[in-house]
Amino acid sequence: MIKKKRKHKKRLKHFLIGFAVTLAVLAILFLIAIKLFTVKKVVVDGNELYDQQTIEDVVLNDKYSWNSLYVYLKYKFKDTDKVPFIDTMSIGLDDPHTLHISVYEKGMLGYIYIPGIDENAYFDKDGFVVETSSDTVPGVPKIDGISCDKVVLYEKLPIADSTLKDLLELTQALKRQDLVPDSIDYGGDNAPAATYGNVNVIIGDTTKLTRKIERLKAIMPSLDGLSGTLHLESWTEETTNIVFDKTE
Repeated sequence: MIKKKRKHKKRLKHFLIGFAVTLAVLAILFLIAIKLFTVKKVVVDGNELYDQQTIEDVVLNDKYSWNSLYVYLKYKFKDTDKVPFIDTMSIGLDDPHTLHISVYEKGMLGYIYIPGIDENAYFDKDGFVVETSSDTVPGVPKIDGISCDKVVLYEKLPIADSTLKDLLELTQALKRQDLVPDSIDYGGDNAPAATYGNVNVIIGDTTKLTRKIERLKAIMPSLDGLSGTLHLESWTEETTNIVFDKTE
């Protein structure tokens, strides 16, 4: 009986010592986390629509956000707040004092105004609506002459398949050549037509679209500062002259 009591006391003593050591280690780790992991620098990449300060304000949004480890672990278990035109944000640690925020913006090729909701519907390379907003985004062209009564977020634009196919081919071809216009109009006889400031480019039939856009790429520098209409609607590979109707 005495031996059992001694063994029990010995085990209890070992347990208490082990518990005390564990608490001490945890306390040390906690102090290290507080003292070492402090936010002194924030690196943001992938952001074009929002400036760095706006992104920082979205991520560092509570009273504990001065601690880099806390911020890192927080977004391991939850998503950042929703931000218009941003798909996701990834938060990492470059070192204990440096947070790295990678921004992945939604790939938008253009937008169509939807009167029923009084907002713009932004679509991606596959024709899916990725955002609806009353805002206009720089570098994303407005599409005129194509109407939609309503749209559903994350579903395809409810327009004819042939029209959607032509629209996506054109917007992608222009983006590949860094020729994103202010707007694209499908309402005219020789649709589509793209507008760049004071220059209207009538593209017409999308046959041989890639070659047409290549020719447009070569011509555009010479139109800098001019006003008028460039006619590509009747262009063929054999054509040597492309008409530009200059306006005063």
